[in-house]
Amino acid sequence: MSTKVRVGIVGYGNVGRGVEVALGQNEDMELVAVFTRRPVETVKIATPSAKVVHMDELEGYKGAIDVMILCGGSATDLPVQGPEMASMFNTIDSFDTHARIPEYQAAVEKAAKAAGKTSIISVGWDPGLFSMIRMMSGAILPKGNDYTFWGKGVSQGHSDAIRRVEGVKNGIQYTIPVDSAIEAVRNGNNPSLTTREKHTRECFVVAEEGADRARIEADIKNMPNYFADYDTTVHFITEEELRANHSKMPHGGFVFRSGVTGANDEHKQIIEFSLKLDSNPEFTAAALVAYARAAVRMNKEGTLGAKTVFDVPLSYLSPLSSAELIKNLL
Repeated sequence: MSTKVRVGIVGYGNVGRGVEVALGQNEDMELVAVFTRRPVETVKIATPSAKVVHMDELEGYKGAIDVMILCGGSATDLPVQGPEMASMFNTIDSFDTHARIPEYQAAVEKAAKAAGKTSIISVGWDPGLFSMIRMMSGAILPKGNDYTFWGKGVSQGHSDAIRRVEGVKNGIQYTIPVDSAIEAVRNGNNPSLTTREKHTRECFVVAEEGADRARIEADIKNMPNYFADYDTTVHFITEEELRANHSKMPHGGFVFRSGVTGANDEHKQIIEFSLKLDSNPEFTAAALVAYARAAVRMNKEGTLGAKTVFDVPLSYLSPLSSAELIKNLL
């Protein structure tokens, strides 16, 4: 009988495919099935031993899957799927609408607790790893300031916003931290930074034939909530250039805690954590898989309900025993 953690994937987009790859790098875990809303014959997966199953048949897998990794989007998928799946399975997700995390956590908590399941929500790098660093560094340096910078990386939401502009055939947007702002924080200057002073935005746009490029550029730069508060550059390129040079999904960023210690605040103390990612979805997927291991362990110990990265013992992410961790990593 297999002692491996039996995993299901819900949704087979960029993150779902990344989870499948990550599971192949973790010998204590195995993929049982990928669940999809699409016709199953149209979904081709890379794991010969796993099945592709329509979402309508998901309930039949109760007891056959130890943890379900939810790879849908935060806008419409997870608010419905999170509580629904938590009523049947231990779950992991990457819900990342920061302002709505408390209400999402409450909904998943109710469903998971009633079913005797464990769900870990909002796993990834922000929210997720960056959240852990902010919490930990604030506890260590209570007198200080947090700074978070994102990028250089592709912003999915801002790229979608570009593509909604009239006359735009395709486009992509990069969020870029301002180097001088990072250096000021890194030097312990504790600057007060406006939105415009922390990040710039760079857009690569494929315009429809005959479209008014000046009007497109103005529409993008003046778009409220997306570009109006930033220094934004718009480049017009061909569809071929977009495919050749902008098909990857890099991202990353920095979290700083700039604090002071000493009787007279005489000592500057800087905590810095950074990520540089070639593939944002694959890295997020790798984090989801590590936390899937933790969810199964917590459930076996009777820790039920909706948890976050703040609630998970760090050692539970690892397949190594406590003794091995102490010997090799402490």
